[in-house]
Amino acid sequence: MSEVAPALVEAAAGVLEAHRKAGTRVAMAESCTGGLVSAALTAIAGSSDVFTAGFVTYANEAKVRMVGVEPVLIELHGAVSREVATAMAEGALSRSGADVAVAITGVAGPGGGSAAKPVGTVWFARASSDGATTVVLKNFDEDAGREAIRTQAASEALSLLLP
Repeated sequence: MSEVAPALVEAAAGVLEAHRKAGTRVAMAESCTGGLVSAALTAIAGSSDVFTAGFVTYANEAKVRMVGVEPVLIELHGAVSREVATAMAEGALSRSGADVAVAITGVAGPGGGSAAKPVGTVWFARASSDGATTVVLKNFDEDAGREAIRTQAASEALSLLLP
């Protein structure tokens, strides 16, 4: 397992500090990043005062069991979709007790892509305790490679965690 990129740890430090000042807590639900965002957040000593939980829901059954994604959403839209990202974020929020949760689901490659969802397709959702949920689609360059896509996705998720 590789170390977390220093730029991700730096971004995570900013997220933690912003939430400390706001008095809020955060959680993650990660698929294609496999816990990379959670690792960046927990690389910083004392992060437990802000970071409540990280759900690594790589397999579809984990999305269902751990964060409550309805199986029909996966059947109808696929795991890499707006609907599943939204359900992951909202499930992580409700199951963690956090004030903000971000979810990531995507195709990091090198395989697994399709014409409709090529490698580099990543959906993000941010759910907050005020009831607001926002969704973002990013299409990262598949030629950049798996690790670059995962790192870019983790960076995007950290920016979405900011208050």
